[in-house]
Amino acid sequence: MKFALNPIHSDFAGFARLIDFHAQAQDRVFEEIEIDMSQATWLDANMCAPFGAILYKVSRSLNTVKLVNLAPSVKSILSKNGFLTNYGVAKTSDTYGTTIEYKRFEPKDDRYFAAYIERHLVGKGMPKMSVGLQKKFRESIFEILSNAVLHAETKMGIFACGQFFPRNKRLDFSIADLGIGMRENIKRKAGLDLQPEEAITWATEGSNTTKTGRIPGGLGLKLLREFIRLNQGRIQIVSDAGYWEFAGGAVTTKRLNQPFPGTTVNLEINTADRHSYCLPSELTSANIF
Repeated sequence: MKFALNPIHSDFAGFARLIDFHAQAQDRVFEEIEIDMSQATWLDANMCAPFGAILYKVSRSLNTVKLVNLAPSVKSILSKNGFLTNYGVAKTSDTYGTTIEYKRFEPKDDRYFAAYIERHLVGKGMPKMSVGLQKKFRESIFEILSNAVLHAETKMGIFACGQFFPRNKRLDFSIADLGIGMRENIKRKAGLDLQPEEAITWATEGSNTTKTGRIPGGLGLKLLREFIRLNQGRIQIVSDAGYWEFAGGAVTTKRLNQPFPGTTVNLEINTADRHSYCLPSELTSANIF
């Protein structure tokens, strides 16, 4: 099988292109799958997370995946973040420290994922946060992994990658899994049969959660959404055939032609933001003004 990939940006069209490839490759077994990258003159580095998840799933069906004719600029960034080490290209040094390494984690690798977040989301232009908010912010990202393991029931791991763009004043970070997706999880746990994009909206609003017991759930995405609102950044979620985007204080939803085989969460943080952030509980008469 041969497939030509066009540029992949962190947007609806970028996800649609990856999902189109998955739709064509998902039933292949014992084949050599060659992806021609000559037309992919740009690939947002954070999109290595969903791209890598799809390629991993396809390769699990005993297929051999090859990436050929990579544009020099694309090959350079994907060599620096380690994505191409899976396809026979050695990792190169990241002189300016702008990459967030591409990594696949086993569902049980929670300690390693926590260390990864600690290591890579420091010194890349993140807005100033109080100690308490820093902890909550990392916990919110960690909860995405936990949701993938506990609720999405992923068996093939969690994929993460990102990139800091100092000139464009933005930090992009993505997490993808190969689980059952938000729609199916909500249907099983909450008994709600929602459309794919409605399921994502449900999971990001109010006190909605599929967690049971005394431990509160669903706070991770909600905290990230509130931070992104104040930061004037962007958050995207793709799950099943649903596309959900929050930017400029507004939500946009769309329907993809084919389902993504899991869930992806993209964060775009505005690093030009010079505000300082803290939790409401940390406010005192000394710092409220």
